[in-house]
Amino acid sequence: MSDVATSEGLDWATARGMGALAEKMGMEFVEFGIDRCVATMPVEGNTQPVGLMHGGAYVVLGESLGSMAANLHAGTGRLAVGVDINATHTRSATSGVVTGVCTPVHLGRSITVHEIVVTDDQGRRCSTIRITNMIKDLPAAN
Repeated sequence: MSDVATSEGLDWATARGMGALAEKMGMEFVEFGIDRCVATMPVEGNTQPVGLMHGGAYVVLGESLGSMAANLHAGTGRLAVGVDINATHTRSATSGVVTGVCTPVHLGRSITVHEIVVTDDQGRRCSTIRITNMIKDLPAAN
C-alpha cells in the first residue's frame, strides 16, 4: 500500500480508529501516510501524580502511530503486530499538547521499524520511540 497518499491514508486511519485506549487519552490524527504519520495528544489527563506527562503515555502515542503505520504498509489481507518497542524520555511536558511524528526506518515484507519523535508545544523533543512490527497474513475466512 505504499502508494497511498496522505489524504487517503488519513481517511483510512480515521475510519479504522486508533482504539479505545487512544480515544480515552485524547489522541487525534493530523496526518497519515506511508512516509509520515502525525498525531497529537493533550498533556492534561495523561500525567503522573506530580503533573508531568506520564512516560507510558508517550509510549502509547508512539505505539499507536507505529502500529497503525505498519498496518497501512501491510495492506489488505495482512496484519502488523508489535514485537518490540523502546523509548527514551528526554523531557517532560507539563501542559498543552504533545505531537508524535512517525517515520519509517525499514518497510519490509515481514518486518517494519518506525521511529516516533514526540515533541511539546515549543517543539522540544520529549521522547524518542522505536517500534518493530511483524507483518503476517490474516487467516482465511471460514
